[in-house]
Order: sequence, then structure tokens, then C-alpha cells
Amino acid sequence: MAKTKKPTMADVAARAGVSLSTVSLTYSGAGPISPDTKARVERAAEELGYGGPSPQGRALRSGRSGIVGVVIHEKFARSFRDPLNLRILDSLIADFGAMGVGVLLIPQPTGEPGERTLLDTAAMDAVVVLRVRDHEEPALTIARKRGIPMVVMEGPAPEGAGSLDIDDTEATVRLISHLRELGHERIATVTLPFGVEADTRIITREETARAAWTPIHHRLDAFELAGLEPCVIIESHASMVEAGIAAGHLALAHPSKPTAIVCQSDLLAGGVILAAKEQGLSVPDDLSVTGFDGLDLPWVAPHEVTTMKQDGAAKGRVLAAEVKALLEGRTPERVLMPLEFRRGNTTGPANP
Repeated sequence: MAKTKKPTMADVAARAGVSLSTVSLTYSGAGPISPDTKARVERAAEELGYGGPSPQGRALRSGRSGIVGVVIHEKFARSFRDPLNLRILDSLIADFGAMGVGVLLIPQPTGEPGERTLLDTAAMDAVVVLRVRDHEEPALTIARKRGIPMVVMEGPAPEGAGSLDIDDTEATVRLISHLRELGHERIATVTLPFGVEADTRIITREETARAAWTPIHHRLDAFELAGLEPCVIIESHASMVEAGIAAGHLALAHPSKPTAIVCQSDLLAGGVILAAKEQGLSVPDDLSVTGFDGLDLPWVAPHEVTTMKQDGAAKGRVLAAEVKALLEGRTPERVLMPLEFRRGNTTGPANP
């Protein structure tokens, strides 16, 4: 049985009675085409069953893949359980869609010898790295080697790259100062996980040097700037509620007897609040708790976490705008996103 010939752009041009270039411009949107001509071309394409130019051919002609890589800094299952990450990704992907750009989600490279990831091999026009180590970052090394334009969120960005940062050091100083104004001096902290594989455990200040991600160091450095050493530091295994519960129990059992706990995310703070409740403690009468991110946590009601609020959707839009600037050959701006102190009802005067 003879194979049916697939309709081509030339077939559409003949059917519509226009030139081949007119059909090409109709699909690319790159030139002035009258509404009548556009409608005639689309009608001819529909009658012939023509689905549009080949993506592979378009990529070869334009030198573009139409794909932007997004490097996720932790396991996908954990990342997609974090409401802040979802807000960032939702607005980022929506704006890419409006730009006619697809998204390739890429696990964070480890930098192990012989490792080959999608970032090494896949075709992409730019890459967004969601969080960067504050020392040598494999994702940036690979992107630089391949000459892929990049945008970095919350971490050191190479020259010519787009960047989006928050002043989480000053924001954490604000939280610590708030607690000290309430009379707290025995203040513990629960950190984000130091890497992809981590355990929830008590650590020393010296051990924090092995933390991979820049935000962890920023938020720990805030204690030094505030003139206070944490009475105990707990590393969480993930920015998740169950990790916060485990961390809360460790902190509350510590001989330093903290009266307040500064958590590096709202999900961790919510877990600490639940741990305090399990031990029969009242928040904030017996223990004050702060978070970071500004999430709504209805499952800890009537508690509303005292936190530093950031706009995840706005961050996604800024990242997309940075990518657009790179693709258009413009130099992207380096953006510092504002944070807002939000006092909830999880902080109160120290109870000796």
C-alpha cells in the first residue's frame, strides 16, 4: 500500500494561491500579513491537514532549539512539595509559554568524575539555575563550557549572566533582632539541608562550612552580624514539615533550652510548631518560632508564622524576563528582590 504523502508548506502555498514566503511568514509571525491572507493560508493548511513547519527544520534555520533548561537544586519530589518552588516554577513556565519557549527540567549536576547529565548533552538556548553553591558550581561550569547563556537565582553569577537575589542575611538579622527585642537570648536555628542527601541532626558551627547552598550561609552569617551565637544548630534533611518536626524535637531536648527557634523556611517552622505542641508546649508562650518565605500554612491555624515574606510568582517573572533579555542579545540586569517582615502570632516575650 502506497504511503500517503505528507503535505508541505509548498502545498499550502499552492492551495492558498500565495507565495511560499507568505506561508512562512504566516507561521513565524515575523512579517506583516493581512488578516485575509492569514485566514486563507490557515484555511488551506486545515484542508490539507498541514500541521505547521517541522520543529527540527525551524531549529536548524533559526539556530534555536526553543528550549530553556531549568536546573532544580534538589530532588524533584521534594521541590514539587514546596509551595514557594511551585510558585516560582508556575510563573516562570507560564511566561516561557507566552514567549513560545519550552522548558526542560534538569537535576542538579553533582560534579562527580565522568558524570553526564542533560545539561551536558541536551539542546537548549539558555539555562536557569535555581540556587547555586557558594563555591564551584558544576551547573555553571558546564553551561560556561558549552557557551549557554544563563540566569542564576540566589547565588554568585558569572559575568554576563542574569541574576536574581534576595538579601536574606539582612532579613534574618531582622528576625533575630525582633526576637531579642522580645527578650530572647537562647535562640536556636534550623537550617535548610546542606545538600541533596542530608540527615536531620545537631551540628557545630564549624560543620556548617560544608553546606552547599548560598542561602544557608547567608542566614547563618546573620547571627554573627546580630551579635549572637545560636545556642544550637539543627540541619534539616529537607525543607519539609516532617523534617521540621524532627528538628524541633532535637532543639527542645538540647541542654541549652532555647526559648526561640529561627527556621530557614516556613515549612520547617510549621514542623517546629507541631513538635512543640507534641511536647505540651505553647507557641509563643513557651517557645517563639520564626520562618522564612511568607507561606500560608492553614494546618497550623490559629498560628500565623512570623516570617520574611518573598513573592515567588514575581521571582518567576523576573527570571523569565532575564532569559528573554539574553535571547534577544541584551545584557540582563542584576535584580535584588525585596523581602517583607510579617509579624504573626508565633513570637512573644521570652519565658524564662
